[in-house]
Amino acid sequence: MTIAIAMSRPGTPEVLLPIRVKVQDPGPGEVRICQSTIGVNFVDIYHRTGLYPHEGLPAVLGFEGAGTVESVGLGVVSLKVGDRVAYHGMPMGAYAEARVLPESRLIKLPDGLSEHVMGGTMLRGLTAHMLLHSVRVVQPGDWILVHAAGGGLGQLVTRWAKRIGAGVIGTVGSESKRAQAEAAGADAVFLHGQADWVARARAVADGVGVHLAIDGIGGAMLTRTLDAVRPFGMVASIGQPAGPIPPVRVEDLGGSRALALMRPSVIAYANDPDCYRRGCSDLLAALQSGLTNPIGAAYPLRDAAQAHADLEAGRTTGSVILTVSA
Repeated sequence: MTIAIAMSRPGTPEVLLPIRVKVQDPGPGEVRICQSTIGVNFVDIYHRTGLYPHEGLPAVLGFEGAGTVESVGLGVVSLKVGDRVAYHGMPMGAYAEARVLPESRLIKLPDGLSEHVMGGTMLRGLTAHMLLHSVRVVQPGDWILVHAAGGGLGQLVTRWAKRIGAGVIGTVGSESKRAQAEAAGADAVFLHGQADWVARARAVADGVGVHLAIDGIGGAMLTRTLDAVRPFGMVASIGQPAGPIPPVRVEDLGGSRALALMRPSVIAYANDPDCYRRGCSDLLAALQSGLTNPIGAAYPLRDAAQAHADLEAGRTTGSVILTVSA
């Protein structure tokens, strides 16, 4: 029997409780891994609160992690016992000491990339890849607006966009987060509580607005974000910790605005085999050549509820991980 952290019902972080589970031997095409690191992300909070409902309780949350191969099922050819691996995507259930996953979901880690880092980088890294290579194929000289630029995803998107040669404008909720965004390389950082941040962002972006805006805040932020984008630009709505997003009429995107609006899903991205393989390959190559993703906070697996509370309250910067003792 191993320990997992499961939600007993939708609700506050206190619904996350340890349970004992039996991890089966891997079947054909499957691999059992002993986990060392598990990523904590806002999508986990959306599931915990019931915003993204699912059937069957108790439910073990989590979509990314890293560890070591313990055993392999029949037909597995790319991995062997002792290999270090990381993953992102379905099925949900990462908050556990050990688990069984399809061979196709696991990425073998090269020397020099630690499980500690990769366990909290796969989801954010693939999200950044999706945004910068699929939602819009970002080119040198493009301007990108990144909300919550001091957070884990915001910092990673900023670093990767700067490596491409794009300019990055970040917004943050406090002066302390400003320093994080600037350290990641943002060219300009504004407090999104300032009344004039839209006009200031447009002024920086050639006076006409950004090519791509990434809104991971939600609530009323999306409406203002549309005004910061140049004609034929793209807005990606990827989260809503600030609350539900008001309806947007298609007519409001037309006329002189000529905007595109997308609600991309990194889970759907990872479920596409070609996108997953290409994204993971590009992510590993970028990390090996200098892209960084600092770990902002680490908690023992049993403290998953505290990790959720701190992430939800904005008390963390960088990636948040759970660790499993050897």
